[in-house]
Amino acid sequence: MRVLLTTWGSRGDVEPLAGLAVALRGLGVDSVVCGPPDEDFVTLLERAGVAHVPLGPSVRSVVTRERPDPFALADELVTARFDALGAVAGDCDVVVAQGLLPAGARDVAERAGIPYVYACYHLHGLPSPHVPPGMRPGTPSPAGETDNEVLWRHDAERVDALYGPALDRNRAAIGLPPVTNVRDHVFTDRPWLAADPVLCPTDLDVRRTGAWLLPDDRPLPDELAKFLDAGEPPVYVGFGSMAAYAPEGIARIATEAVRAHGRRIVLGSGWAGLTAVDDAEDSFVAGEVNHQALFRRVAAVVHHGGAGTTTTAARAGAPQVVVPRIADQPYWAGRVAELGIGAAHPDPVPTAESLSAALTTAFASAGRTVEIRTDGAVVAAKQLVDLV
Repeated sequence: MRVLLTTWGSRGDVEPLAGLAVALRGLGVDSVVCGPPDEDFVTLLERAGVAHVPLGPSVRSVVTRERPDPFALADELVTARFDALGAVAGDCDVVVAQGLLPAGARDVAERAGIPYVYACYHLHGLPSPHVPPGMRPGTPSPAGETDNEVLWRHDAERVDALYGPALDRNRAAIGLPPVTNVRDHVFTDRPWLAADPVLCPTDLDVRRTGAWLLPDDRPLPDELAKFLDAGEPPVYVGFGSMAAYAPEGIARIATEAVRAHGRRIVLGSGWAGLTAVDDAEDSFVAGEVNHQALFRRVAAVVHHGGAGTTTTAARAGAPQVVVPRIADQPYWAGRVAELGIGAAHPDPVPTAESLSAALTTAFASAGRTVEIRTDGAVVAAKQLVDLV
């Protein structure tokens, strides 16, 4: 048996697929990840021992553009999926797709005559009878909004405009008829939700597996370990793959806020390229490191609210401050606050004062933890085996 896993998105999209691939290998099942060609992701998959087939442009090249053209990107990705997935699907038994709307993946599976699974790591974008498009669960509809079903129909029309022409063109090229609702076609009648049930509860009709975690037993770099050993636990600040979306001046703002509490700071450089603001000994800049190990040794984690970072920090029992910027990030910020395991920053543009206040809330939550399931990838792997 061989499973074709595919995504196009940030590290938070790629790493869970690597975790699923490792779980599949534990069951004697081969897999390949068809994903973006970014060097960071290639290295991650190599470390996990997972085969990789490049898909589309590098994510970093897109997120660092000032104004990427969404229509051009949608067309490029749909065509890339037909090409890249089509080249390997013939040797596979099932396709699992995730990430930025993976239009094209189900169609390649259909042409190959194999099952298709759409998986998501959060609820953002899934049609809901309770939540309007683009809003997190628990948020009331804006005053004056029309019926929720109308809003979701408009969302489907937006997706059709973005992806429909490229999807139908490529389907026609392999002898398939056009699709009338791209969003629902991609999502299927019952998506798989690869998110922790405590962090992400829902009554939507989805197949729950738990989050797909990639085991990481790498030791921390010597210099970082020495920094951690040299004083009280520091505050970690990182915005992952956010690049152009990270708050302007966040390294300076965060350093001032952390120092106001008499704490040291570890800056995760990430795609935003965070660097120390001075040569003081209370600051350390870390590159790509084992967050599972690092977060167990910090006083708090300040981050953007990606699904993976939120789950890793919660699993480590580290208080969190989430500064949400885009997409599903406001949802995770809200859940962190609701669960009492940290603070949701009230604005996407923090100041030293507002971030310091959020840290006060986070520090007060120290010791309050939630139990995170660690078997999600194994659960999903077994379900895939049963599917074929």
